[in-house]
Amino acid sequence: MLALFDADNDGVAEQQEKLGTVGGNGIAWSNGQLFVAPNTGIVRYDMPDGQLTTAAAPATVAGNWPADGDHGAKAIAIAGNNIFINVGSPSNSCQVANRELKSPGKDPCDELVNRAGVWLVDSRADNQPQALAMQLGTGMRNTNALAVDPSSLTLWGAINGRDQLHENWPDLFTEDQDKQLPSDEVTAVLPETDRGWPYCYYDPMAGQMKLAPEYGGDGVQRGRCAKIDPPAIAIPAHAAVLSMVFVTGTQFPAAYRGGAFLANHGSRFDANATGDLHGYDVEFAPFTNGAPTGQLQKFATGFDAGLRPLPDAAPHRPVGLAMMPDGSLLISDDKGGRIWRVFYTGT
Repeated sequence: MLALFDADNDGVAEQQEKLGTVGGNGIAWSNGQLFVAPNTGIVRYDMPDGQLTTAAAPATVAGNWPADGDHGAKAIAIAGNNIFINVGSPSNSCQVANRELKSPGKDPCDELVNRAGVWLVDSRADNQPQALAMQLGTGMRNTNALAVDPSSLTLWGAINGRDQLHENWPDLFTEDQDKQLPSDEVTAVLPETDRGWPYCYYDPMAGQMKLAPEYGGDGVQRGRCAKIDPPAIAIPAHAAVLSMVFVTGTQFPAAYRGGAFLANHGSRFDANATGDLHGYDVEFAPFTNGAPTGQLQKFATGFDAGLRPLPDAAPHRPVGLAMMPDGSLLISDDKGGRIWRVFYTGT
């Protein structure tokens, strides 16, 4: 990890300190403690406000959680003493043979026992196994973006939708359909939330949840998925939302003070992608009274510099978001290795 300190508040970190020996994906600071999520759980450092490093070894909050397969990285969010942790699916759609042509889905999907959901652990406890953690949501393929709305303390998540509808089911889906299906989903994560993966996916053109082809779907049938509501926000297919943060502070204008930013990493795993592709940007989702309202707004664009083919040609790809205390926004980039701080300077 790297601690960055901007003493004169000009957006440039004059002081940089390496911290610890543990790397990972999720990271959050709360009440004098720094929480970091390697792929197998969560560790906790004592880190008082204003301190950049520590010599003390971390305590293990949650350990030996599953991390094999396609989606091993863990995302976390904190509210009080509660830590929410995403455990992504080990596969694309719970097929008997993962990502293989016309391989049927396992029904019931055994991966749902300890994957493809969000769990709750106690930030004060040590060595919590997944078996004793509380599961909040299931049927959520990979909720790599988690954020708590400070106005309501509701947990929200952005779910990365499945891939390869055309590649694995060419008789049912065209290449053009594969570019538009399914959407990523932004949803409130409440107790007993079930978003239907792997059996279901969201079709934004139809405005409906549809039955996945691995389970008998043909792009039209809804079947068991008809009982699942559309997501609160549908993000265009394969945008790959990797981070979400609610606006705090007053640095931005009033129009941005009710809502959340979303970092769209961009492009699916296919190389040599061309054309108008979703992602490679940061969007703003307005919220009113604890719920999304209005259309998504482009906030920061140009990460791909208009270069093709993607993803290799893109000089930058947004991946992580954080709010500074004043309300300015941090955006990290896992392609160019940068962190930007975005200020409002207009009138």
